[in-house]
Amino acid sequence: MSTSSPHHPRWPRPAEWPVWVVPLLIQPIQIIGSFGAQRGRDDHGPPWLQEEAVNSAFAPLNGWGIALLIAGPALLLFRRRYPRQTLVAVAAVTATYILADHAPGPVFLSLCVALVAAVVAGHRLLAWAGTVVTLAGMLGITWLLGGDDPLPVSKPEWGGSTMVVGWALVVLTGAELVRMRSTQLAERARARAEEARRQASEERLRMARELHDVLAHNISMINVQAGVALHLMDDDPQQARTALAAIKEASKEALTEMRSVIGALRAQGETAPRSPTAGLSRLEELLDRARNAGLPVTAKTEGDQRPLPAGTDLAAYRIVQESLTNVSRHAGPGPVTAEVRIAYGEHEISIQVDDDGRGVSLLDDHAGTGSGIRGMRERATALGGSFTAGARPGGGFRVRATLPIADEPEREAQ
Repeated sequence: MSTSSPHHPRWPRPAEWPVWVVPLLIQPIQIIGSFGAQRGRDDHGPPWLQEEAVNSAFAPLNGWGIALLIAGPALLLFRRRYPRQTLVAVAAVTATYILADHAPGPVFLSLCVALVAAVVAGHRLLAWAGTVVTLAGMLGITWLLGGDDPLPVSKPEWGGSTMVVGWALVVLTGAELVRMRSTQLAERARARAEEARRQASEERLRMARELHDVLAHNISMINVQAGVALHLMDDDPQQARTALAAIKEASKEALTEMRSVIGALRAQGETAPRSPTAGLSRLEELLDRARNAGLPVTAKTEGDQRPLPAGTDLAAYRIVQESLTNVSRHAGPGPVTAEVRIAYGEHEISIQVDDDGRGVSLLDDHAGTGSGIRGMRERATALGGSFTAGARPGGGFRVRATLPIADEPEREAQ
């Protein structure tokens, strides 16, 4: 029984956080940090003995400035639904705060978050062009009009301007890296979803094939034996009884195998099916049912008989089962006999089912009739093997499949 490794909880990425978490973290940092930026130190004595004093180089932080510090993080609540509008609004709030000559401090945090949100959302041109235009406009306006009249903000210095431009480039570059990472994660998620859909489709096809093989074989046996029972009911009651017993056995087998196949869909925690998995180990049971249904069948095994991989074992069993079903249904008027040959090779196993019936035209491989031949071919080719079906020399029909086998049989993980 296979066991999965324990699941370790993963810390959610920032994109998975509730939208209010980042504004809630940024707002106190901006307010407390801006008040701290208002404080300065005197120039007397060593730093650890200096006393804090109000920094007169900037305007005091009043109610208007505090409102702007609150407005920036509050606007970030809309960054996921309206990233472009949020970026423009936060940039306007930040510019107004700077032009009011308040100490910069951490007021740029809201603008950095808005830039990242816009770039990740795909609005790269707006983020880059808007940053260039805003910085150029701010630096140009403060350079031309900065001072006491008409703008209280001081003229920019080359060192400070260079640092602002550098930080803007760092933020935009980081935003591009975040966008690339988000794109990669989204692509991986889409690939996983597509793989899951493909596997689900293949599983549905496999189960449909299993149900077809189970039902086709047993219902065909039931149909043949029911006809025999009806025909001999009055003339030979004992033989009719034998046919009815075969019907009971075939119906029981059909129900058992259907439970086994559908059990793959059972809910987690339910017990596994108690019936053994279909495979060549149950070949004699299959042949006995065919004989009880009135089909004389012989079997011959060649080579070193050994366990097979689960998929190969099941495919070989189903090919024999479907071949015998086709003999019962399409071989024509009796008496009809069948022969099953299983040959174990070093790297492959061959399955051959011959009959001497006269209904060859109904099963000709080139006629493409029915889904039984197609299902057997799909099983063989899915494992990388080969499959042929058609009239055999001297009359009758032959089904032959060759399935590759690994050096070691597949085993369930313990």
